Amino acid sequence: MDSADETAFRDLVATRSTALLRFAYLVVGDPVEAEDLLQTALVKTYLAWSRIRDPGAVDAYVRRIIATTATSWWRSRQRRPQPVGYLPERTDSDQFGPWTERDAMWSALVALPARQRAVLVLRYYEDLSEIEIAETLGIARGSVKSHASRGLATLRQRLANDETNLGVRT
Repeated sequence: MDSADETAFRDLVATRSTALLRFAYLVVGDPVEAEDLLQTALVKTYLAWSRIRDPGAVDAYVRRIIATTATSWWRSRQRRPQPVGYLPERTDSDQFGPWTERDAMWSALVALPARQRAVLVLRYYEDLSEIEIAETLGIARGSVKSHASRGLATLRQRLANDETNLGVRT
C-alpha cells in the first residue's frame, strides 16, 4: 500500500469509525462484539484497499463486510444465553416505562436472524433505499423486500406476544 492509500485508509478510520461502530452495534446488539466486528471489517478493508476502485463506495463496502461477517459469526456460533452481572431491583412506580418499550423492541430485533436484522437496520436506522441495501448486502432487491417483510412480521408477532404475556393493554 502506497502512502496515498495509507492516508486515505487512515482518513476513513478517523472520519467513519463512530458511524460504522454504531452500525455494527445495531447489527449484533453487543458493544464488545460490535467493536470486534468493526475491527475485523477494517482489517478486511485494509487488505482489500488496492482493489477498491470507487472511493465513494468504501463506506458501503465496509457496511457490507460488517453485515456479512455478522451473519457468518451468527451462523457459526450456538446461541447461548448471556449472563448478566446483576439483577435490577423491582419498583412499584413505572419510572422505567419509556425504556420498557425500547428494550422489548431491542430484544425482539436482536433475536432476528442476522440478515433480517441487517436489512431492518439499514432500512429504518440508516435510511437506505431497497436498492442501496441490496448493493450493500450483495443480495437481490426482492430478497431485501422479503427479509424486511419477514423481519417486520416477526417483530410484530413477538411484540404482540410480549404485550399479551405482560397484560399490557393497547
